[in-house]
Amino acid sequence: MSAADPDSVPRPPELDSVFHLTQVRSDGERIVYYGIAEVPERELLERVWEPFRELGYDVQAADTGPGRDVIVARPYSTEIDGIPWTNVVLFVATVVTTLFVGAVGWYYIPLSEVTANPLVALEAWPFTAAVLGVLMTHELGHYVMGRYHGVDVSLPYVIPFFLPFGTMGAIIRMRSRMPDREALFDIGVAGPLAGLAATVVVTAIGLLLGPMEVPPGTVSAGTQVIVFNNPPLLTIIAAVLGQPTGYESATQVAHPVIMGGWIGMFFTLLNLLPVGQLDGGHIVRAIVGERQETVAALVPAGLFAVSGYLHFVRGLGLDESVGLWAFWGLFAAFIAYRGPAHPIDDSKLDNRRIAVGVVTFALGLLCFMLVPIEVTTL
Repeated sequence: MSAADPDSVPRPPELDSVFHLTQVRSDGERIVYYGIAEVPERELLERVWEPFRELGYDVQAADTGPGRDVIVARPYSTEIDGIPWTNVVLFVATVVTTLFVGAVGWYYIPLSEVTANPLVALEAWPFTAAVLGVLMTHELGHYVMGRYHGVDVSLPYVIPFFLPFGTMGAIIRMRSRMPDREALFDIGVAGPLAGLAATVVVTAIGLLLGPMEVPPGTVSAGTQVIVFNNPPLLTIIAAVLGQPTGYESATQVAHPVIMGGWIGMFFTLLNLLPVGQLDGGHIVRAIVGERQETVAALVPAGLFAVSGYLHFVRGLGLDESVGLWAFWGLFAAFIAYRGPAHPIDDSKLDNRRIAVGVVTFALGLLCFMLVPIEVTTL
């Protein structure tokens, strides 16, 4: 990073009115302003954020120790610069992993047959379409609302994985500060609502497709299998459509497309945990302000309590949701420690949005299962 001429870099008058500039350095795109702020950090950002944005830059404050304040400016853009190869490669890889896992794990195609002729895995395309349709709709909800509010957000990154679903979900990156609580709320709530809408559609399609026949000899008496229990929302959709969620015949199982809906419901529930920069954390931070961190501190304890109850009271093992909730307790503690997003303008949220937030969490509760997965013997 080299020294730069203070008069040759973006320097709105609002900066000089609250910041005594002593030095400027640049590394090409990023510009670092060193000096002494005459107001607290939050007020400093409130004063200079909009003027820098008008010049095409996003700014944030950095702490370098007492007696020296730093403002970092980066070029701001909501345009897609060229082909997003990383996103494309990850998406293609996830298509491959979900096809493979879907074929072997959910369509009961022998592994030897898939490895001998990989094109056989294309039979699992409905499973892949259901899973990726739900995940991408969720993330694109965030993306569209981010663009609407002028926040620099990335396209979705889908994460390929293996069993049981062929993916670990999808994420987007927020590359600029939230301008206000309204933007924070709208971006946070758009993902769960869009994802739930897709989840309902996918679940309904899966239920209407009816059961799938298990090939003879695939499973036998005494075999241990993983059971994915129904969240209340799935049961409600099935009741509305007049479709069963279980089948009397041991050779019949729910259609794999329904798993796309199950994944959407479970991921929605996890994303609505009110911690850190998860969707629920964004929503609660927008509604209650900095008190969100108090709420977030209680979440890991609650998840550990659920894990302990299932193990010590219900007698379930680590592979029967005990380990799942314990893992999410640790993860929630980690992201709660990292803290929530802090909007530039921290003015209170309007009542209409608060009501939408309450409804969103109520829908999230319909996705809750005390025991999402358990192991049983046929």
